[in-house]
This record gives sequence, C-alpha cells and structure tokens, in this order.
Amino acid sequence: MKSIILSEKFDYDGSQISSLWAYNSFGVKEDSIVVFRGSCDVKIEHMIDLEDRRANESIWSEDMLHFIIEHFDSTDLKLIYARQRLFTAIVREYLAELGIATTREGDDLFLEGKKLTVSIASTSPVSQKIHFGINVTHDVYGNLEEAGIGKHKPGDVSRLMQEIGESYVREFEDIEKDLRKSRPLGVV
Repeated sequence: MKSIILSEKFDYDGSQISSLWAYNSFGVKEDSIVVFRGSCDVKIEHMIDLEDRRANESIWSEDMLHFIIEHFDSTDLKLIYARQRLFTAIVREYLAELGIATTREGDDLFLEGKKLTVSIASTSPVSQKIHFGINVTHDVYGNLEEAGIGKHKPGDVSRLMQEIGESYVREFEDIEKDLRKSRPLGVV
C-alpha cells in the first residue's frame, strides 16, 4: 500500500472518490491513501450518500484535510465500511495521543459535541473507495483549530496528515504479515 501526501493545496469536489483516481492523477496502480489539504464542496452529481442527496444536503468546508483511500482486493461494500470504521478509529486514536478527546458515532468523529469529520465509502467494479475529511477550520462544525492544531503551528497539520496516512499503511502491512503466519482451521 502506498501513501501519497500532497504538499500543494488541492480542493475536493467529490470526483476524487471515483475508482482509479490515484492512478489517473498520480500513476499509482496499487492500494493507496492520498492525503491533501483544501476546501470541500461536494457537487450533487458526486454525492454518494443517498440520504444527503435526497435531503439536498451540502457538504462544504473552506479548509479540510482529505484522505482518499482505494483498495483493489475486493469490491465488497461491507468490507469497505469496516475499513472506513478502522480508519475512523485510527484518526481518533491519533487525536487522543495529541490530547484531543473526540467521541465516535459510526464513521463520524465529534469534538465537544460538534461534528469534526465527514466520510463516505463505496465500491466500483474494480475497487473500494473511502473519502474521510477533517475540518481544519469551520464556522459551524468542530475543527482542528478549536482543538489547538494548526492555529499557531501550521506544521502540526502537515505532521498530522503524514502520520495518519502512514499509520493506515502500517496497519495494512501488519495485517498482511499476520495473514502469512496464520494457518487455516483444520490444517495441522
């Protein structure tokens, strides 16, 4: 699995959750997590969550961290939702190590009762995809600046992007190692 951290600002409009986006944009053919910072304005034609779409909800933030994850080993929707929850738990664990207490409801994290993250998972004929966004600033929702990240030290946000991305990659490398050391049931 490959982690790509974009240093330049890159805005998210929902099209990045399409399959093979990392390959088309960066030549990455393997499982990947692409991390970047930019605004978020999901257009209705790219909205995957049917509840949000039916309610004509907007998904918008002027400054957000984005994690675009793609796996090619399955197209199982239940599996990618499990991976999405794993990623949410990794983010929560990392924030806790920084002294930031969040609560989790499914695939969402909340900071002092205000929603801090957005996330969606889906599948295509060739892969599984996740978009996970964390508000850096926001007038209504929870955000990292209120938690003390990035306000006075912009390098904190870059470090957070890199360390969360690398943590997810390490988790899957560790899973791959465990797969190779476990014997199947019934085999002596």
